[in-house]
Amino acid sequence: MSMKVVLACDLGGTSFRAALIDAQGNTQAEAIIAGSIPVDPQGRSEFDADIWWTNLIEAADRLASSAPELFDRIEGIAICGFTRTQVLLNSAGQAIRPAITWKDTRAGAVATRLKAQLAHHPEAEHINAFHPLARLAWMAEEERHHFEVIDCVLEPKDWLNFRLTGQRASDPVSMARLCACTEPSGGPSPFEVVGLKPTLIPGTMDPCAQVAQVQSGLPGALGRLQDVPVFCASNDTWAAVTGLGAMRAGYAYNISGTTEVLGVVGPTAATAEGLMSVDWCGLWQLGGPSQNGADTAAWLMSVLGGAERGFEGVAQGIDHLTTLPRHPQPVLFLPYLQGERVPYWNPDLRGAFIGLERQHTATDLAYAVLEGVAFLNRIVLERAESALGQPVSEIRFGGGASANPIWAQIKADICNRPVVVGEAKESGLLGAAIIAWTGAGHFSSLAEAQDQLATVATRYEPRSARRGAYDALFQLFKRSEAALAPISAGLVALTPQTNSLPGR
Repeated sequence: MSMKVVLACDLGGTSFRAALIDAQGNTQAEAIIAGSIPVDPQGRSEFDADIWWTNLIEAADRLASSAPELFDRIEGIAICGFTRTQVLLNSAGQAIRPAITWKDTRAGAVATRLKAQLAHHPEAEHINAFHPLARLAWMAEEERHHFEVIDCVLEPKDWLNFRLTGQRASDPVSMARLCACTEPSGGPSPFEVVGLKPTLIPGTMDPCAQVAQVQSGLPGALGRLQDVPVFCASNDTWAAVTGLGAMRAGYAYNISGTTEVLGVVGPTAATAEGLMSVDWCGLWQLGGPSQNGADTAAWLMSVLGGAERGFEGVAQGIDHLTTLPRHPQPVLFLPYLQGERVPYWNPDLRGAFIGLERQHTATDLAYAVLEGVAFLNRIVLERAESALGQPVSEIRFGGGASANPIWAQIKADICNRPVVVGEAKESGLLGAAIIAWTGAGHFSSLAEAQDQLATVATRYEPRSARRGAYDALFQLFKRSEAALAPISAGLVALTPQTNSLPGR
């Protein structure tokens, strides 16, 4: 019997990945197209959504060229992608402006005012610069001509599904914050306050549900996929958690790609300060995305001149630095290079190295960065476990950083939980494949598909000898956060007045 595959895609912050994956979870062919998401000093981060469509076309062409016979045996398509990004369509289905990405912070002041106006509504506590309603309210003030023609709001993966099928649809996880804005309360709804109609939210469906079949007349190799079913899927976090096998109660997940995402999966709803509580189609997620992660390590290597030192990439540079001797006195690092989402939702937070002395080296800075990200992981984990009333059994670790055993061990030691890395190199792609195979009926449920396809590679147990030192350093980390947050705000406020400084 000829092998069959699904087309799984993951739209990430630094690349678009597409793969042909068989029913055993094996990647038979893969295409990677690099591309980063910009952000300017004013907090603007926008991207032409048509480029994502072009990337999908190119990826399909590459796969069809490298594995032509397999490409013609595609049983289904599932695309996941980053969230907190809005593609805005008019009534003709055209994108009316570049997509506003998860990095964009321009809605901060509008969000503060909107939150006060909606104090009567449960969603008010979630409104911040990154909230989709705040972005729409910002557009109402700053880009009225665009605001008045918005007919639909899609996430990036929904936009690609729409281009494939002609159908507008999303899933309740990706649209959770906008859907929450339509819930009744004791006053005007958030949509009414902003001047929006709830119809701009597309119809939602289960991630494994079929949106429609691929339409005819698509360019390149996509034209060969007419009538192949396209499954709704979900955001990249949901898909990656599925690919890690952590979409089940009692597990935590940590995905470290361009940015860091950590959360706990539980059987019932719970809330905790600064964490997102989202119904994940019968399970509840408590946690969410930060603004730092492997990109923070990339920043460090750029500052240290990694290329000039002869390092071929970030991973090689970190690997090398962490093999060298470390100074006895540790350095603390606050990893807030782009503000922060979970758990602070504060675009004005800034990063800092604390405790430097003359004998510290690049190795000490590298360890500080790895530990700083892990300390933030612990803050999120502790808040989630406290809300749920019990510790998790393990943390499933995925994303590019999971390939670094030193970082994985640091996370296990700091969080005092086993950290488990899956076999799949790309958990998001495997998760998308699990969605497609489940939707196509190959597995009876998502749980069965995870049991069969999400296998474990390495398990890192916490080392008790490091517990005392890391506990003490964690307390200093939290004190440093509290002490420096007002200084961060002051520096941000001072920025417009610094044109006269040297170098400007």
